[in-house]
Amino acid sequence: MSESGFGQRRMGGRPMFILNEDSQRTHGRDAQSSNIAAGKAVSEAVRTTLGPRGMDKMLVSDDGDVVITNDGATILNSMDIEHPAAQMIVEVSQTQEDEVGDGTTTASVLAGELLAKAEDLLEQDVHATTIVEGYARARDIALEAIDDLSLDADIDDEILKQVAESSMTGKGTGDITTERLAEVVVNAVRHVEGDEKVERDDIRVHTQVGSSSSATELIEGIVTDDEPAHKNMPRSVEDATVLCTDGTFSVRETEIDAEYSVDNVDQLTAAMDAEESQLKELADAIADAGVDVVFSHSSIDDRTASHLAKHGILAFEDVDDGLTTSIAQATGGKRTGKPDDVDEDELGHADSIRVEKYGGEDLTFIEGGAAAKSVTLFIRGGTEHVVDELERALNDALDVVSAAVDTGSVVPGAGATEINIAGRVRDEAAGVEGRQQLAIEAFADAIEVLPRTLAENTGMDPIDALVDLRAANDDEAGRAGIISSGETGEIADPVEEGVIDPAAVKREAVESATEAATMIARIDDVIAAK
Repeated sequence: MSESGFGQRRMGGRPMFILNEDSQRTHGRDAQSSNIAAGKAVSEAVRTTLGPRGMDKMLVSDDGDVVITNDGATILNSMDIEHPAAQMIVEVSQTQEDEVGDGTTTASVLAGELLAKAEDLLEQDVHATTIVEGYARARDIALEAIDDLSLDADIDDEILKQVAESSMTGKGTGDITTERLAEVVVNAVRHVEGDEKVERDDIRVHTQVGSSSSATELIEGIVTDDEPAHKNMPRSVEDATVLCTDGTFSVRETEIDAEYSVDNVDQLTAAMDAEESQLKELADAIADAGVDVVFSHSSIDDRTASHLAKHGILAFEDVDDGLTTSIAQATGGKRTGKPDDVDEDELGHADSIRVEKYGGEDLTFIEGGAAAKSVTLFIRGGTEHVVDELERALNDALDVVSAAVDTGSVVPGAGATEINIAGRVRDEAAGVEGRQQLAIEAFADAIEVLPRTLAENTGMDPIDALVDLRAANDDEAGRAGIISSGETGEIADPVEEGVIDPAAVKREAVESATEAATMIARIDDVIAAK
């Protein structure tokens, strides 16, 4: 129930208020029911997007901007959610996205179902602490099951392509197949793979509207929308020596404030000539150092740009700070503050730097750097909606493939892992005494929401599908999931069908969903100040 004037206590027969009388309080079963209902509502909002036949959502902002997607993190982050318990479910998706880059819908749906099962237990007078303890125990069993379900196979390119395809199935990719995109993703990840882990930050994504999705390609280098600083500069340089700098390309200011008196035109001309000479000397020094291309974080004076152009030097100004550093690293150079006095080891190298026009805009391609680690996925599409959704799909694929390479562990997808987890948790529950057993069994029921939802979204009867899945996976050599086939689905081996997920995605979903559900279930008092 809700109360105003919360905090009323009696001392010596007189009431005492310890909080503002405008404060509102919801406590007991009402607080639990309200929080659980809010969490379930958020979960239901994304449930229909799960799986290869999941549906899209159209998100319209206050400004009228439209986003069409089935990406769980994008949907939840775009929703105007005020309820604090519902916001916790949104945080689950954000955590999942930050940690492993995919599985946000899985984590959110699981958190909602754990709350629904917790509500049933609360109505049976099972204490919230007992539920929390049972869920924690079940979570540990689930994590052990995920480890045991990991495929005993080397993580080669073929498996990585299957991981990438699985993450993109059901997402909008325009007229390019997920098979082709998966190949691009794996090539990108392999290119930046280090001795210990994948350098995910070395993979950049650049979108450009104006062509079909099939024009999407991997650029071994960096793509930027910076334009040449002068129209007379070359638009293509091969075998380029590169300077990345924060230095000044205008007339140097004196260290003291001074005023100069100009009495005639000759003095003014002399002053202008001196400035011009200084800027020319700067350009000459850069040319003498053998520089072919300049990337400057600061602005370049028009006169300096003109002198650089006369030397045949291609220069870019006001380059983003992070991009300047990335270009320096990619070309094997160093970022310097003195463009007119550079050492040879501060200069980088690129096989090719070219400027091309796309739909009236200039794009610069820096390819084949000396360090040659940075790569860019150059994403094309006919509309903003297409390239945006394709970008989300590719980022998810890049993240899961990186996770698979880093951990070296993958598991069957299509609900097979979840149905096995549920069976393992139920078996373990039989050996637990007291009401905690009910919570562990409820966890097993909750995790089956994922294969059940996959079945619903593919047009199968969810009850029949669960029964068949349990039977298939109870077989000693059994391994079965929900595989989309035509207008419906079928029970089949996901590994043979190429549906594979990184174990890290499953682990993170179980951990984050359990944490959020138990946190919400323990709340029995909500105090709100107006």
